[in-house]
Amino acid sequence: MTEALSAATGLSGPTLLIMAAICFSAGLVRGFAGFALSALVMASAVMLLPPVELIPICWVLEFTASILMFRGGLADADRRMVLILVVGSAIGMPVGLWLTTTLPVETSKVIALSLVVALAGLQLARIRLPGLATTHGTWITGVAAGIVTGLAMIGGMMIALYVLARDAPARMMRASLVLFLFAGAFTTLVYLLLYGVMDQRAAARGAVLALPAALGVVLGKRLFVPRLEPWYRPVCLTLLIGLAATSLARSALG
Repeated sequence: MTEALSAATGLSGPTLLIMAAICFSAGLVRGFAGFALSALVMASAVMLLPPVELIPICWVLEFTASILMFRGGLADADRRMVLILVVGSAIGMPVGLWLTTTLPVETSKVIALSLVVALAGLQLARIRLPGLATTHGTWITGVAAGIVTGLAMIGGMMIALYVLARDAPARMMRASLVLFLFAGAFTTLVYLLLYGVMDQRAAARGAVLALPAALGVVLGKRLFVPRLEPWYRPVCLTLLIGLAATSLARSALG
């Protein structure tokens, strides 16, 4: 069984096991917080695979999570805001993909991890950017989210930063993020195919790793209860900063 999976994915048995554990943990966070699956995978697995190989895997995992989370709670989402963010993201994503496919692996790795640390740090510090809470700010955020999605599949964190500027309640933030990630998945796939980032091997890797991620999402959804809502954001962001900072340190020392 392990040999067949290794042959299909091009990954060794130990690497597959590590990736499965990472994807399960990231799915757990996604089910609880509504975002950060890709950011956690990028921060944790970037030492195993380059960002350009992780991006299509993250797409499969995000799409799987979106399907599992699409029903329930979406009534709380700001649908007009999400529509603008999705269109803006579609505009910005080609820029991020171009950077990912043209920059050296080490450079894109450092950029991806630095983005995780910066965005998570801003959110954890509860820094408010009032200018974002406007229609123009929504468009700017959408385009920026598209760029970082193409670069490191962490557009959800950019959107989360935007929602923070609106002082949104946890349920609205989570529901809007789920809807954004689901709607944006379709345009993202088109770009991944056009740029040749999503190929047969990448799809196989995503399919294999979708199972542990899905299990994590299901368990994480059960943890999202009213009494734990105030804690979900700082816990997730602290974890992201720690993982990304550790990976950056290893990259610098290596």
